[in-house]
Amino acid sequence: MKNFIFLITAVFLFISCGGKDSFVLQSSIGRDNRVLIVTKASDWEGEIGQELRRFMSEEMVGLPQPESHLTLSQVAPVGFNQTMKLTRNILIIEQSNKENFTINTNKYSSPQTLIYISAKDDDAIIELLKKNDKKIIQTFKDSDVNVIQKRFEKRKLNSSQFKTLQNLNISLIIPDDFREVEDTGEFLWLRQHMSSGIARGAGSNNILVYSYPYTDDATIKENISTKRDTIGKQYIPGSDSETMHMITEKAYTPFTFDAMIDGRKAFEMRGKWEVMNDFMAGPFINYTILDKENNRVLVFEGFTYAPSVNKREFVFELEAIGKSMKIK
Repeated sequence: MKNFIFLITAVFLFISCGGKDSFVLQSSIGRDNRVLIVTKASDWEGEIGQELRRFMSEEMVGLPQPESHLTLSQVAPVGFNQTMKLTRNILIIEQSNKENFTINTNKYSSPQTLIYISAKDDDAIIELLKKNDKKIIQTFKDSDVNVIQKRFEKRKLNSSQFKTLQNLNISLIIPDDFREVEDTGEFLWLRQHMSSGIARGAGSNNILVYSYPYTDDATIKENISTKRDTIGKQYIPGSDSETMHMITEKAYTPFTFDAMIDGRKAFEMRGKWEVMNDFMAGPFINYTILDKENNRVLVFEGFTYAPSVNKREFVFELEAIGKSMKIK
């Protein structure tokens, strides 16, 4: 009878905890935009490794210094031990008679994203990598965006304190170390001073939010740079407000991609900004969202000023904030 009661109690406790969930899994390890590749050293040093580096280590557009999409490290299957299995982002490659491309989550730790790739030989593996290269990058990037948003959610600003966000009826997950520069009710500018690293004291991340009337998709896409230059002249002055203001860098053509923000069609632009008649410059990411239901275009822009240091992680955090937008 005692054994029966013990068994029932144990089952109840197991169910109450949800089985194999976050109560069981250890926290994952690893920084943003890092991926551990599990494959043989000969594969890593050969054509498979070359193919992985071709698309996963490709330079990001819009950054002043060359920086790759992802930072890669490699471990052989024999060295893929319990500690390594806690890594947040993992890509596992192996030879098998069965071709396979599988995405799994939270197998060894949480949060965690794993991609499994297998095929009969090196050529087949390489073809599978080529076929899924964009999906692989996007899977790891989306996973890290989600991690950052959850991290910021724990210490976010209350969107209702900003007149512009209230008037536009939107919310964003913005960490609480951003400070208001300007909030007119139609235009919001927030700034985050760098608190660590080489950029301390000089560097900053900045957020801009505003809207304008909707016309048509093609015209809006063509005029993103023109619109941001107009906003720069009106709101973002340099040290001499009469002759200096932020513009899209003339020597660098921005890249524009299709995107989705809160279920709405959007354009993502990545490029470089500069201050006219001054030496200040840096990267920006702009989301121009077509809110046709309300006959308007919403704009979220993040830009970074961090002299002499890499900027990938700064821009990626701004990307995560922009993608957190909810339109009420």
